[in-house]
Amino acid sequence: MATIVLAEDQEDIRRVIVRLLQRAGHTVVATVDGVEALDAVHQHRPDIVITDVGMPRMDGLQLCRAIRADPQLCDIPVMVVSGALLPDDPAAAEAGVSTIVTKPFMPPDFLCQVEHLLVRTSEAS
Repeated sequence: MATIVLAEDQEDIRRVIVRLLQRAGHTVVATVDGVEALDAVHQHRPDIVITDVGMPRMDGLQLCRAIRADPQLCDIPVMVVSGALLPDDPAAAEAGVSTIVTKPFMPPDFLCQVEHLLVRTSEAS
């Protein structure tokens, strides 16, 4: 299926998301902050990046801006998973976020958003 880079600093949430994505057939590269995630994005060229917002060293919006600023990475969709950021938040639009999933989320809804991004990406290619 798809290769996904995940940036989530909370171990329990990271573990749940990794398990969900792997059970759906995806390959997941899990990282603990935006700095590690950006390195993983450069190394693996994923189909999607999924990131939390509040993380040490580099937050999710900074990660998204860094991806958008790189011509080789700028087309990679970035999904933000957040308990604080709402889907119509102007900061998300400014950073170039593709979609926002609010915490807590239901696993089927989360996976539906992932699949939607994969379809959108394949249609744009």
